Amino acid sequence: MMNPITVRWRRRIEASDRPAYLLIPDLIEEDLRAQRVAPRDRLPTLRELATALRLHYTTVARAYAEARKRGLIDSRTGAGSFVRGRGSTLPLRDGTGAEMTMNLPPEPADPALVLRLRQGAAELFSGADPYSLLRYQDFGGTAEDRDAGVQWLRRRLSGITSDRVLVCPGIHSILAALISQLARPGEFICVDSLVYPGLKAISAQFGVKLHPMTLDEDGPDVAAFEHACKTVGPKAVYCNPTLLNPTTATMSLSRREALADVALRYSVPIIEDDAYAMLPNRKIPPVATFAPQLTYYITGFSKCLGAGLRSAYVCAPSARLAQRLSGALRAMTVMASPITSALVTRWVQDGTANALLQAVRAESIRRHELALRYLGPHHVVAQPEGFHLWLPLASGWSAVEFASYLRMKGVAVLPSAAFCTDGNPPEAVRICLGGPMTLDDCERALRRIAETIEHPLHPHATVK
Repeated sequence: MMNPITVRWRRRIEASDRPAYLLIPDLIEEDLRAQRVAPRDRLPTLRELATALRLHYTTVARAYAEARKRGLIDSRTGAGSFVRGRGSTLPLRDGTGAEMTMNLPPEPADPALVLRLRQGAAELFSGADPYSLLRYQDFGGTAEDRDAGVQWLRRRLSGITSDRVLVCPGIHSILAALISQLARPGEFICVDSLVYPGLKAISAQFGVKLHPMTLDEDGPDVAAFEHACKTVGPKAVYCNPTLLNPTTATMSLSRREALADVALRYSVPIIEDDAYAMLPNRKIPPVATFAPQLTYYITGFSKCLGAGLRSAYVCAPSARLAQRLSGALRAMTVMASPITSALVTRWVQDGTANALLQAVRAESIRRHELALRYLGPHHVVAQPEGFHLWLPLASGWSAVEFASYLRMKGVAVLPSAAFCTDGNPPEAVRICLGGPMTLDDCERALRRIAETIEHPLHPHATVK
């Protein structure tokens, strides 16, 4: 039975060298995210899909089994297979819900800080020509916006000039423009074996292949990167070196130097996504320090101040490459919002951005202490100033089963499959501690997670 979705799937499968049984679950997840399918939609039967995709029946059966393992579909005897999607969070016993899948900065309960944010916004609009903020602007921000970008970036990088800096509508838009510019469909970009899900979605949209590098506590395997340079010729390497999403790991200084060295020897551009760079008190020099002529250094405000503050900076390797990237970004986004850019510029210049950063950092530390209290005995991986955790699961739980069971108890966490690029997700979940959730809500949710681990009542867990 052919329909637009199965036609697209067949084209993607025929164009890919990835095993079909692993690619089909990726395609289901991609279509769910893009709203081409919805929860409870019926999927073709195994025989229907095998015929439509010109695959063997056992390959499709294996693909559906993998999709079930990732929590993407449900299958019922006599009824067929259905898209599962992500159900809504159920209420906790006291009437609240714990949404811990979205990686948002915590919102500090500081009345003086909230007043400062309000006053800064009010003063901006009271003194500005409102029509000037409603007009088209040249892409990359005004001269004042770029100077503020240089001021903010100099916390991490030296030797920056404003002609290399672009003000953009969020990190995600920069990544999309870079992927489209650096790689063509079918070409490779090297990434960690666990990576930001948005990068997976962007790469799938452009038909770019992700070549996974295994991870250890210091970061990506540089030998694997060099082997990829020799064998698949990657068009770029992407790294998230500080508080890696999802594992929280921070790449060591020696690993950053080694990664830059390989990139320099093989002339591979580096995309350094340092979204969390401003959070840690102890700061390691960026990869861009060691390969400035190859690195696009990116940071923004959504992961250190607030997710709705869709403003980010990219420092390109040169003014010429900044202008080239500007063209790609302009084609995709037209421009950053002048209103948002003006507000961010004001907050950077008057110190409000730094005050909010300090408050977010302090609140993250308080939540980290709670996480260690409840999940420390269960080998949680966390960093003091970060607001997401990585929880490896003991035998008896799969990541999908654990997340599904917690959701029934009113706590939503994200299984590792959402981040996996090598088809072999570890049994672990990411837990986010930020957003509008209060400190008390956070403690209740962490206690609920710990109780679930300690008293596994679901039918597949091993009870000891």
